[in-house]
Parts: sequence; structure tokens; C-alpha cells
Amino acid sequence: MRRGEKGILVLIGIFLVGGVVHSLLHVEEKHDRDIPFYSTASSDVASKAMDIYHSNDCKSCHTLWTLKDMLQSVPAPMLDGIGSLRTETWLYEYLSSPNPQAVIPSRLKKQYQMPSYASMPEADRHILAKYLASLKVQDWYLQQTKQAEYEKLTGMESPK
Repeated sequence: MRRGEKGILVLIGIFLVGGVVHSLLHVEEKHDRDIPFYSTASSDVASKAMDIYHSNDCKSCHTLWTLKDMLQSVPAPMLDGIGSLRTETWLYEYLSSPNPQAVIPSRLKKQYQMPSYASMPEADRHILAKYLASLKVQDWYLQQTKQAEYEKLTGMESPK
């Protein structure tokens, strides 16, 4: 290797190391205001609810902490912030309904409509309802969430 080539390689190495060090030292901080969703659930409730969420394949239709099958395009409501829209009692009754479309009419094709979880063990429905009710959204983001839920469920623009 020639002397000039060594110098260029050393210079490139210095720039690479400098770039890596710079990116490690200058990590942008996320402000709470940038993250509108949060949960008030205990870690035990969250863990049990996430097991139920995964075992029932809820992520095939709903997003939760951005967990969604990216190949799916079912316009089901996101679950982040649902606790700011619905109470634990309402969510439990909805999950217990033999016909969820009687509670919230759906414009989706039958195959994509919310299934009934009335046959799910009662304790699991309570855990899931408790967890979903704990999923809150910052006040400044609430109106946008309400509009999105209404539009997804009805296909119409939300009344202002």
C-alpha cells in the first residue's frame, strides 16, 4: 500500500470514529410532550394483558404501542389512548358482549369486524378491560384520537 493511500485510509477512519462518537454523545432527548400515550397499569396487569393480547392475535387488527402486522390494512381503532375514551366498565361489557357490533356498529366487512370475546374467561376479560382502561392519551392529543376512532368506526368525518 502506498504512503498516500495509508493517509487517506487513516483520514477516513478518523472521520468514521468521529461520526460514531458524535452520534453517541448527541442523542436527541424525547420530551414527554412528543409521546402522547402512556399507561397507568401495574407491571403485573400489563404483563397479563399483553399475554392475552398476543394469544388472541389482537395485533392483526389493532395497534398497541405500534405493534401491528404491517401487511394488514384493517382500519380497526388503535388501542393507545383508548382508556381516555372508554371506562373499564364499558370495555369489560364490550368484551363480554355476544355481539360487539350491537354496541358499536362497524362498517368493516364481516371477516374484519370485532369478534365476541364473551367466551373468554371472565378473569381475562377483567384484566384486558383494566389494562385497556389504563391506556391514556395526553389531553392535547385527545381530540385527534376521538376523531380518528369515530372516522374509523363510521367512515364519516367526526362532528366538530
